[in-house]
Amino acid sequence: QVQLVESGGGLVQPGGSLRLSCVVSRTGFSMYAMAWYRQALGKQRELVATITSGGSTDYADSVKGRFFISRDNAKKTLYLQMNSLKFEDTAVYYCNRRVTSDQVMWGQGTQVTVSS
Repeated sequence: QVQLVESGGGLVQPGGSLRLSCVVSRTGFSMYAMAWYRQALGKQRELVATITSGGSTDYADSVKGRFFISRDNAKKTLYLQMNSLKFEDTAVYYCNRRVTSDQVMWGQGTQVTVSS
């Protein structure tokens, strides 16, 4: 069973930066498009950033130019570099495969809180 373990969240002031990591437990990581999602309190989970198996990236408009997704296939790890953080970036961040039919059980996520 594939496990997703997110880490790197925390409390940061507006304008600050964080780098999230997601370690995937099984082989085959490199074959899949991966994505970061987030869920703010009382809201639905939303797609934040996507990276294909070939390394092409795409971002939600709300984070474009501030967040950067990357992957290390050898380490089976997905990253999200978050810069210029805003209050509205506060959420629990999750990783998973991008294509819904490929998705595995969600991990516990990592909490990002932007507060002064």
